[in-house]
Amino acid sequence: MWKHLVSTLENNSRFESPARKLDIDNAEKLLNVSFPRQLQECLQEANGIYGEYDLGLVWPLDKIVHTNLQFRQSPNYKQLYMPFDSLLFFADAGNGDQFAFPIQAEQIRRDDVFVWNHEDDSRFWVAPDLEKYIEWQLTGKIST
Repeated sequence: MWKHLVSTLENNSRFESPARKLDIDNAEKLLNVSFPRQLQECLQEANGIYGEYDLGLVWPLDKIVHTNLQFRQSPNYKQLYMPFDSLLFFADAGNGDQFAFPIQAEQIRRDDVFVWNHEDDSRFWVAPDLEKYIEWQLTGKIST
């Protein structure tokens, strides 16, 4: 489903090999949050989806883990920005802005996708779920 969705909207897409369920489980433990169902399904189909100019539409698991830990633990980020414990980053816009699912009380309770603006530290809604995020990102309805 995810490869088909991206391929119908983007000719220059690239897909990594599927992630194993065990690897997803380990990533969830490291980040202390269960991933949304759509993200799990997407990663099990392609552990990384790239669009035109190699834009990371959905990062591979290792980048999801690394980026989230870096943002949550970096002393520099703690001085510059509001806390990142309420976001699960999974993609970027290619300009420094990051896409994320909201975490509330240590759970992802909504499928909504938000963007974090790296210049002003704002966070705002961009899509109702991962599928629409990908569709709208590839059709230019999301601009950051």
